[in-house]
Amino acid sequence: MLKAAIVLMLIATVVSLFSGLFFLVKDDSRSNRLVIALSVRVSLAAITVGLIAWGFFSGQLVSTAPW
Repeated sequence: MLKAAIVLMLIATVVSLFSGLFFLVKDDSRSNRLVIALSVRVSLAAITVGLIAWGFFSGQLVSTAPW
């Protein structure tokens, strides 16, 4: 369940990234939709990092790296 939430948050972050690109190209200079898209993207990334950290601390996510 946690892995699915992380993947959904990453997908939502990419969607927000492309919506910000669209607003950057198509909007006029007075619109603040680009700023809102950036705020949403930063919030989604922070939640994703928090979910990953929580997964490692709770033991639901494990690292199999040899180092």
